[in-house]
Amino acid sequence: MKIVVYILLFFFPCFAVAQASEGVVAKASGDSLYIANNYAGAIAVYEEILATEGEAADIYFNLGNAYYKNNEIAKAILNYERALLFEPGDDDIKFNLELAQSKIVDKVSEPYRIFFAVWAENFMNLLSMDKWASIAICTFMMLLLSLLLFLFNSKVEVRKTGFILALLCLVITIFSNIAAWHHYNKMTNRNVAIVMQPSITAKSTPDNSGTDLFVIHEGRKVSITDDTMKNWKEIELEDGTIGWVQANALERI
Repeated sequence: MKIVVYILLFFFPCFAVAQASEGVVAKASGDSLYIANNYAGAIAVYEEILATEGEAADIYFNLGNAYYKNNEIAKAILNYERALLFEPGDDDIKFNLELAQSKIVDKVSEPYRIFFAVWAENFMNLLSMDKWASIAICTFMMLLLSLLLFLFNSKVEVRKTGFILALLCLVITIFSNIAAWHHYNKMTNRNVAIVMQPSITAKSTPDNSGTDLFVIHEGRKVSITDDTMKNWKEIELEDGTIGWVQANALERI
């Protein structure tokens, strides 16, 4: 029995390393195809990695670059947006996304938001969900240690220091949890989509006979506000305008 256990303990890490190595080799193959200007080949490799290895910011970013070079702007925007879900503070992803968005027909201006909301959003986007969660765990442990200092140390100065540290750690822990939840919510409730067709006409009702409301074009980002129907989705634009479009015209971020 011990021999079997030793064999399993030996081969499981080797299997994990082999899987990781395969992923690295596949990515290197995609990168080589990209450098050789074989963008269609690189796209196929990156798509396969995402399908077999799972989602990752660097693969989405490389895939977005390949689609951009292949002049598939909507798909480039889609994959840059997906990359930002995992690494919201990455400047390279943001720059390439803005570059791709400059190529689309619809020119969108951001709606006015109060300064505090913009600041809070930008600050939370400095780190990913996993990093905020790690900070929350670390500061919570420090909070417990600070409380121990405050409660069980007889020296007044130490107790004051423990109390101040506990308050500081409490604030950081709460904010880190809020930021981590914010990113988790965006990743799990993907109610934002990219228009994938050259142009679509939004209707007043989920039916082709509905009144034409507005036209949007390939690469436009929209929010899905009603997801209850299979073939139609209610969408909302940045200015609050709402309409119904066919589901096959959109792809979720």
